[in-house]
Amino acid sequence: MKTLSLTLTGVLLATSALIAPGLVHAQTAPVEPTPAEQSAPQDESTQVDEIVVLGRYIPEPNRESPEVAAFLTSEDLERTGDASAAAALTRVTGLSIVEGRFIYVRGLGERYSSALLNGSPLPSPEPLQRVVPLDLFPSSILEGVTVQKTYSANYPGEFGGGVIDLQTIDAPSEPFFTFGASLSGNTETTAQEGLIYYGGRTDFLGFDDDTRDIPGPLALAFNSGRQIQAGPNYTNAQLRAIGQSLVNAPLRLLQIEEIPVNVGLEATGGFSHETAIGALGVIVSAGYDNSWRTRSGFQEEGQFSGSNIVASTSYAYDSTQNDVQLNLLGGLSLSGLDHEVKWTNFYVRNTTKEARSRVGPDFDAGGSILRDDYTEWFVRQLFSSQLAGEHDFMDGTLSLDWRAAYATTSRDAPYETRFGYGQDAAGDFVHDLERNLISFSELNDDVYSGGADLAYTIPLSDYRELTVSGGFALYENTRDSVRRDLRFISPNGLTVEQTESRVDFLFSDFNINDVTLQLNEITGSNGAAAYDGELVVNAVYGQVEAEIIPLVNLTVGVRFEDAEQSVTPRDLFGGSATFGSTRLEEQYYLPAGTVTWNFAEDMQLRFGASQTIGRPQFRELAPQSYTDPESDRTFIGNPYLVDTELLNLDARWEWYFARQQFVTAGVFYKKLDKPVEAVIVDVGNQRQQSFLNAPEATIIGAEVEAKKYFEFPDNGMSFIANKRWLVQANYTFSDSEVSVDPSDTVLTLGGAGTPEQAAFFITDGSRLQGQSEHVANLQLGWEDDTARSQATIIVNYVSERITARGAGVAGSREPDYVQDPGVFLDFVYRKDFEAMGRDLGFALELRNLLGTDFDEYQELGNKVRINNYDLGSSASVSLTARF
Repeated sequence: MKTLSLTLTGVLLATSALIAPGLVHAQTAPVEPTPAEQSAPQDESTQVDEIVVLGRYIPEPNRESPEVAAFLTSEDLERTGDASAAAALTRVTGLSIVEGRFIYVRGLGERYSSALLNGSPLPSPEPLQRVVPLDLFPSSILEGVTVQKTYSANYPGEFGGGVIDLQTIDAPSEPFFTFGASLSGNTETTAQEGLIYYGGRTDFLGFDDDTRDIPGPLALAFNSGRQIQAGPNYTNAQLRAIGQSLVNAPLRLLQIEEIPVNVGLEATGGFSHETAIGALGVIVSAGYDNSWRTRSGFQEEGQFSGSNIVASTSYAYDSTQNDVQLNLLGGLSLSGLDHEVKWTNFYVRNTTKEARSRVGPDFDAGGSILRDDYTEWFVRQLFSSQLAGEHDFMDGTLSLDWRAAYATTSRDAPYETRFGYGQDAAGDFVHDLERNLISFSELNDDVYSGGADLAYTIPLSDYRELTVSGGFALYENTRDSVRRDLRFISPNGLTVEQTESRVDFLFSDFNINDVTLQLNEITGSNGAAAYDGELVVNAVYGQVEAEIIPLVNLTVGVRFEDAEQSVTPRDLFGGSATFGSTRLEEQYYLPAGTVTWNFAEDMQLRFGASQTIGRPQFRELAPQSYTDPESDRTFIGNPYLVDTELLNLDARWEWYFARQQFVTAGVFYKKLDKPVEAVIVDVGNQRQQSFLNAPEATIIGAEVEAKKYFEFPDNGMSFIANKRWLVQANYTFSDSEVSVDPSDTVLTLGGAGTPEQAAFFITDGSRLQGQSEHVANLQLGWEDDTARSQATIIVNYVSERITARGAGVAGSREPDYVQDPGVFLDFVYRKDFEAMGRDLGFALELRNLLGTDFDEYQELGNKVRINNYDLGSSASVSLTARF
């Protein structure tokens, strides 16, 4: 065994190491003795055995990060076969997915987490969220994902559950090109009958062929500042021309067709070329995905009947949506020995074309059987361009990282149509003009951001160092949203023959006149239909990271944020808004500290504490109605919301006992002052979902994760012996509680800013909205390097969570809306092989093998199905060629 002759300093260091058995320096390789030291006589009292490096199995990202964090690598993404970043992140400890798009970290909603792309913030095309939906990011463009669960001052202060940083693929050292194609289907959708409508000739590409363009006469009317109504605003002739300009049959007539298979294509390529100033790298990735989804289920609303809850409306519905996604990633990089500059551009376009119909009794309308037919077209687009640089000076003791980015998103929804029907005496459905609606809405969201980080490293000894860092970040997010609602009225009423006619016959140009059908705008006035939002954050931070004593690393920092957020309702017809501009101007000092103790071989203890904030989202502040097509629920904001302030405490033990194998266990505590909660309110005979600040909430939880590979000897069972077997599991328990004292009050939209008793809206001791008590994942699989194959069984479980607080009615509060995500079982198989001189990859993916359905409900004596439908099981096969 090698020995070292130590100076007095070395002896003291070795003595310190004896405090913890086997304790040595965590990040320094063993020091080789000089030839003179090797030949010199050694005093036994100054000799110690070889210094063993603590942390030889600790992965580099975990070693370099002082925070509690999880890292998804490209290998992890490939193993689970998840199509998007949203799906892949459900495999991370404590993370769950909502609506297939939004990630909840440790049970906290998406408002308490932030998403970054290569370190830069992104805008959202979703009306209800400021956080970008992660289903927009295909896993094929990702090199990895970092989920940081403890706060550090170099990240934005909006941090509750965690920050998710998506890292895109980079230029390779060797040129490559891959092309892949996939086919998939679902038991509820593929080869089954589904609802469709024609639309346009190019809908399959995700682009409209101008069929849905706002027609000229209507566009002029929208820009006039006058509401489209008969009387002084418009003549009968003008209304006739506007009404007849609307597209009729292609966008209104529902049909039934057999639904085809899903198709996907993707191509990725890149290369690097050495130049006189460094290596020039190019990476390009493009993808096309055309998928279908049919949902058949029930939507109900509940009300009290005595002490029990019963359904007041009960609709059976069928919906078929066609999603077409196009994505393009392009990157350039220039890398030298100490400098690297990257320019990354990402574009994604997701188009949803949906046809749906619902039918059932409405007991508020005397139990009459009603029917509503819908056709919809939603286009979500995101474009992000980032220029970033990393520079090392003075032999690496001084580093500078900088970034500047522009990102824009939009959501365009032309010709959202609804046509309502009632029943005549014979039980046949006839037109009910009171419930027809044609809507045009548009949302645009832009983000300008930039920042720089400067770090200087000072050696404290031969083994330890101190890094002082600081930086600034600028963030400006602007949003404008507008919605116009139209419907046809009948000045003289419809004949029996007209009420029984087909929808495209009734709304033909022949019937649009000043007698039979006349266009009438019902867009809300006084700022109810449009708003402008803005959030500007200027931030600076300072941070110190040092190994204060051997093997104990301390990171402390503080971030100062000066933020101004505003939402300004805008009246489209020249009037004044009922609610003025909501403006939140806040300044925060946000401290954060983490201690990491590498106390034993490949073991670490981490302790973290921080203060962070959560800001209301634009839509939550805007007093504007919006109907979510996913749930058919109407949302309206509350201009009296304020920021949420959080205290975060974490502790975690980590043991990396072999390469890529580990056990971790941790606990966490969070205290939230004025968390934002969703609540159901009654507006006339309509249910709407609004928002309020609950007084206070706490979350306490524990996490455990383990990953282990097994190899078995060949005892005549070559199938087992030739493989490396994987067992990986994680589990998160979290218990939350909302505290409501009798004296606590809340401010709601309905109360117009007058304090109301909080206990009327929220039950003391209830669970925090969106928080699941249990989240668990299990992966069982094998890898066969000889056969170049890999198989994984994946299990995911998320327990019940509250989606909205029940409505308060006559001094009582209905039970909360609850969703039960349930258990999902998936299987993924991959195999690489050669054919015709090409390297090929085959993949088989089976999803939701247990047939778990979507279940959101209220329950008190009876169960009311708020939203319930079958998800079905799905299968996909893909083939990838590598060149």
